Amino acid sequence: MADYVKYSVPEELKTKQATILEKINKTGKIRIGANEATKAAERGTAKLIVIAEDVSPPEIVMHLPIICKEKNIPYSYTSTKKELGEKVGLEVGTAALAITDEGDTKKDFEDLTKKLQELAK
Repeated sequence: MADYVKYSVPEELKTKQATILEKINKTGKIRIGANEATKAAERGTAKLIVIAEDVSPPEIVMHLPIICKEKNIPYSYTSTKKELGEKVGLEVGTAALAITDEGDTKKDFEDLTKKLQELAK
């Protein structure tokens, strides 16, 4: 596990997260990439940050969990950059992304973020 991974996400939550990401990609708003996720977190517009666990060098995303804790933004991890990119309709991987609007998944999204915040404590 990389240095910046603060906790491990159980498989059932990863599956739920992947499903929600696919739905949000159709009806919500997602900022893709580590730089965009950082901007959304710093501006306070992010509702959830998802970070890939296989980012190299780790310095690219190492600051995201720290910013999320400061701004009280839930954050999560996914196994690979490729998997994260595929869930949001990209053919390439992405190191991180920020969800700024959950679209039609409000209830599921709130449930997921509560569980992730409990894990992060």
